[in-house]
Amino acid sequence: MQEHLNDHYVHLAQKEGYRSRAAYKLLEINDKDKLIQPGMVVVDLGSAPGSWSQVAAQKVGSRGEVFALDILEMAPMAGVTFLQGDFREQSVLRQFETLLAGRPVDLVISDLAPNIAGNAMMDMPRSLYLIELALDFAMHHLKPGGHYLVKAFQGSGYPEYLALLKQCFDQVLTRKPKASRDRSNEIYLLGKGRKVDAPEVFEPPPGGC
Repeated sequence: MQEHLNDHYVHLAQKEGYRSRAAYKLLEINDKDKLIQPGMVVVDLGSAPGSWSQVAAQKVGSRGEVFALDILEMAPMAGVTFLQGDFREQSVLRQFETLLAGRPVDLVISDLAPNIAGNAMMDMPRSLYLIELALDFAMHHLKPGGHYLVKAFQGSGYPEYLALLKQCFDQVLTRKPKASRDRSNEIYLLGKGRKVDAPEVFEPPPGGC
């Protein structure tokens, strides 16, 4: 709690009106890699409380569109279409696709993390499961050449996930923004250029997208 109260990025987020300090992770990555451009269609998976959606909405501007999905509630914000629900469920995916209305997705971003129990034997598999599902979502919705940014945790299963990303994208980069706390083993993986002939991560579920 003391670390949070004294955190530079927490104070900066409060000053600049972002919903959480996580905004500065995306801002730094975007400054370096120029991911988000005006007019893009962006999907934010696991969006609550909404700081990544805020950044994306600012960058895509009025010609772009940001769709945010989360199982938790998220307060409304300008320029963001929010869908509350679990993106693993077919009913939620169908609602999303209705909102998308056939528009190609340029970028999928995800700062998803499971509820941390403090036990690596439990936390790593749960995290890996979520980012595998996020990748599956991205591969079913991203246009060819589209990009994917996801938070991962280094540990068991990480090398295999990295190898899978390399099958799906022309270029895979790792990023550790300054706003990511030093003690955290989180890292951001960026897949640039969805391959046209990329393998499907999972078999599409019955009645799926």
